[in-house]
Amino acid sequence: MTPFGYECRPLGDSGLVIQLGTSIEVSLLKQIRQLAVYLEKNRFEGFIELITAYTTITIFYDSMLVYSYNLAQNARGKARRNGITNSLLPYDIVLQHIETLMAQYVQQENESQMSELGNIVDIPVCYGGCYGPDLPDVAAYHQVSPEEIVRLHTSSVYPVYMIGFAPGFPYLGGLSERLATPRKSEPRTKIPAGSVGIGGAQTGIYPLETPGGWNLIGCTPLALFRPDAHPPSLLEAGDRVRFVSIPSEQFEQLRERKQDDGL
Repeated sequence: MTPFGYECRPLGDSGLVIQLGTSIEVSLLKQIRQLAVYLEKNRFEGFIELITAYTTITIFYDSMLVYSYNLAQNARGKARRNGITNSLLPYDIVLQHIETLMAQYVQQENESQMSELGNIVDIPVCYGGCYGPDLPDVAAYHQVSPEEIVRLHTSSVYPVYMIGFAPGFPYLGGLSERLATPRKSEPRTKIPAGSVGIGGAQTGIYPLETPGGWNLIGCTPLALFRPDAHPPSLLEAGDRVRFVSIPSEQFEQLRERKQDDGL
């Protein structure tokens, strides 16, 4: 690690991983979110996309574009003036770009406060019944009532650490130890979109119909992933989720409204 606390390594022939820590922490989430915004605003030629995770930021790039652009810049003498050498490896070129940006970022960070986490997004959830068939089992496991499980689940604000597994699937932190429940021994082959579950020490929302082994305690009528929207994911890393319990009547009304709107 450098004094700033990051290190870079290649990922295949067209990716670079920035490692910012080794443990899952809200303070690190803030740093990753802030740095990701900065890097997005300072894209280089050949930059494809940026993906954040618990402790890393991964940048994917077009190796040929990076290489050809660097050759053109060197021909004009611009790349050398900017500290970019005539390297034959696209990764080395990207690495020098990133190190330059990181040095600028550290200077700016020292001059200003880190931004707070992102938006608080309320997720309406109908708990139990056909919407959350495993709620009684989770309550029995913890030897409390289903109502207590719902109360505990809706009493926290959960930071979104990353999006993965399926498009729009949020990896949430902050689940109470009083709710942690082992995954099901036999996963379901189909879980309805919008299902809210608990798996081990995590809680999350299935944005699409997929297989899964989490305990389903409720369901939301909201669409977490819309490929035609920008951004397509309702939640982003750095956001915070607050679950709000709603009755089945309200769930059906919201779902019908979503269908009428073509969502």
